[in-house]
Parts: sequence; C-alpha cells; structure tokens
Amino acid sequence: MARETGMPKTMKRLLRGELFMLAGFVVAAAATIVLVMPPSIDPAAIAATQTSSGPLTAADRDLLIKVRQAGLWEMPVGEYAATRAESQRVKEVGRQIMNEHARLDLMTRQTAKKLGVALPDEPNADQQSWMAQLAAERGPAFDRDYANLLRAAHGKVFSTLAAVRAGTRNSEIRKFAGEGMNFVMRHMSYLESTGLVDHEQLPEPPTPSPATSARPAAGSPS
Repeated sequence: MARETGMPKTMKRLLRGELFMLAGFVVAAAATIVLVMPPSIDPAAIAATQTSSGPLTAADRDLLIKVRQAGLWEMPVGEYAATRAESQRVKEVGRQIMNEHARLDLMTRQTAKKLGVALPDEPNADQQSWMAQLAAERGPAFDRDYANLLRAAHGKVFSTLAAVRAGTRNSEIRKFAGEGMNFVMRHMSYLESTGLVDHEQLPEPPTPSPATSARPAAGSPS
C-alpha cells in the first residue's frame, strides 16, 4: 500500500472553503467600515460656491434670505402704523422704516441676483404671526407691540449681519452686510425714540469670556 502524503482531499476542500468564506467576511467588513466612516469633509467647503467676488457660503446666502424676509413683514406693518397707531411718533417711525426697507429690499434683490441666490417671496411663520397680531390691534396696544416686536427682530438680524460681515470671504456680501448694519442701526434708534421699547425684555448681551474680562498681566501692553 502506497504511503499517503499531505492531508486528505476532503480536508483540503473543507479548508479551501473556510478560507474563501473568511476572505468574504473580510471584504464585507471593510466595505461596512467605508460606509459607516466616510472621509472627513468640511461641510462649509461643500456649501460654498465660487463667484467672481469670492466664495459664497451657506451663511452668506442665509443672510440675504433673512434680510429679505425682514422687509417682507416690516414694510406692511409700517403701513399698518399709519392707520392703527395712536402715537404720532410711532406713525412717523413706521413710515421711516417702511421707506428705508424698500431701499434695503432693492439692494438685497440686486445682490442676490448677482450671486445667484434664490430669495423667498413671503415672511417666515413667526413673522406672519406678528403681522396678524398687529393687524388685529389699534391704539396704545398697537404702539407698544409694534415698537417691541420690531426692536427685538432688528436686534436678531443685526447680530447676523455683524457675524457675517466679520467673517465672510465674499466682497459683495461684505459690502451688503456693512450697509445693512447701517440700516438696522438706524431702525433700532427710531424704535427706541418712541419711548415704548422695554429693554428688560431684550436678550441679555453675551457674557465676556474669562480671557477678555481678566486684567492684563503686569508689564503687558494695555
């Protein structure tokens, strides 16, 4: 009887089958890792598009949308002030803000057209609710709510304008944000001149960081 060398054929077939299955498991696991852990991608890089005036980011687009929507509700309620306000100053402020927002809205639409940004044609849900509230009021109640609703809204959009102006890489947006801040600053002053703004109801200013509030070290430049 000839002496057998190596392992039996059945054992070899089983071993080859196990190795093939193991290789399949390794490939599947590698594919799963690729799907679950994609390469790290900066979301800002995806959102930005190149324009002749520099990269246009999601924040830049959002600014144009927010300013557009501000005008879409503040212009109509400026008209409300003419017939619903009791205070002569509120009527004057309503007219001033309405007229200036018409100019700002034109700037917004022109800038958006240059940069290829689609703008909304109606206010957001909150703004629509404020419009409905003011449309149902007259006299002192209208005066008070008009001054406070618009002052709070202007504070929010001013913060957005300032943040984008500080960091945008797009020269058209930089110019627009700077001019927009001037409009909003004037409007806040107009509203405060009515004497009806409740500053206690406005958001608290940001808390200074420890590094900002700490005294400079001895010998350091002041």
